[in-house]
Amino acid sequence: MTFSSDNKSDNTPGQAPSSRARIRWWIWLLAVCILAAGLYFYFAKAPARSAKQAPNVRTVPVVTAAARKGDIRIYLSGLGSVTPLNTVTVKSRVDGQLMKVLFREGQIVKSEDLLAELDPRPFEVQLTQAEGQMARDQALLKNAVLDLKRYQVLSEQDSIPKQQLDTQEALVRQYEGAIKVDQGQIDNARLQLVYCRIISPIAGRVGLRVVDPGNIVHASDTNGLVVITQLQPTTVIFSIPEDNLPEVLSKLKAGQRIQVDAFNREQNQKIASGYLLTVDNQIDPATGTVRLRAMFPNKENELFPNQFVNAQLLLDTKYGATIVPQAAIQRSPKGAFVYVVKADKTAEMRPVSPGPSEGEDISVEGLAPGESVVVEGADRLRDGIKVEIQGQAQNKPRKAR
Repeated sequence: MTFSSDNKSDNTPGQAPSSRARIRWWIWLLAVCILAAGLYFYFAKAPARSAKQAPNVRTVPVVTAAARKGDIRIYLSGLGSVTPLNTVTVKSRVDGQLMKVLFREGQIVKSEDLLAELDPRPFEVQLTQAEGQMARDQALLKNAVLDLKRYQVLSEQDSIPKQQLDTQEALVRQYEGAIKVDQGQIDNARLQLVYCRIISPIAGRVGLRVVDPGNIVHASDTNGLVVITQLQPTTVIFSIPEDNLPEVLSKLKAGQRIQVDAFNREQNQKIASGYLLTVDNQIDPATGTVRLRAMFPNKENELFPNQFVNAQLLLDTKYGATIVPQAAIQRSPKGAFVYVVKADKTAEMRPVSPGPSEGEDISVEGLAPGESVVVEGADRLRDGIKVEIQGQAQNKPRKAR
């Protein structure tokens, strides 16, 4: 009876607390559903928002260039200087006073041009003395010859001793020798007069004058009167590594004319073109290089003596190579590579094997002509990233060498 009275007390109009619990339970359930729906819609829309923002975040602007097929000339470069074939210090060959200077500093002179004149009067006096001495000796010789003829007749008649005839013959020979000495003195005096006129021994450019007119010059003077340097043709002496020497020698032995170009210090301007003349006879063990001499016509005087130049020797030509700008080549611990822009505007990292280069171009293996490679903006790329092409680099035609 007691248990039954307890159940009745639970079913009494006091059921309001149980209803309120069910209401709270429904409220919590509704809140959970709303939260779940919100989370669902948030995460469902997130990929769409990411897709809209992706082009602004993942696309990298680049400048590209198309690989092309062409020829690459293989050059050997070396530092060199312009070395004239002939440099002459013009000196006086006799002592005397410098009377006239007939050249201008910096003038281009020809061989045998008159440069200066010395005072010829002392040598004219010597010539007169030598000629007078010769005239005296000739007269003595003539008289001795006449006496000899007389002595020969008398000797045949046994009118004079044989010794007297022999003495006269010796006297004639003595005078003949004296005349030869006199002729030598005359020739020497005339030669001194010739040396009074100083002429140019070579064709070239005259330097700065060392002695002014009026000064006494001597044949023993060290500095001379002026220095003349031959400019046309001229040569350039430069060095290449000894490892390249066999290829150069093989071409020289085959009689090939090897082209050599001279460039300025920055190597951005060609000064002159010539050809390889010869190779030195030994290798420098200190540097492992060998010296070469190249000949240049230098018709416009582009090259100046002792001028510093960069010499480039055309060793060979690689025909039909795939060429790209050198700026496209990237380096990594695994080797060289380029970024190739594919049709879907994505970047592909492509390993390549660089070959010979010429100017701003380089030949590569691993690319096909027509493929686009990145030349600017490669530092922000990685394999598979989207790119935006902002420009096409123009392949500048190489100047003829």
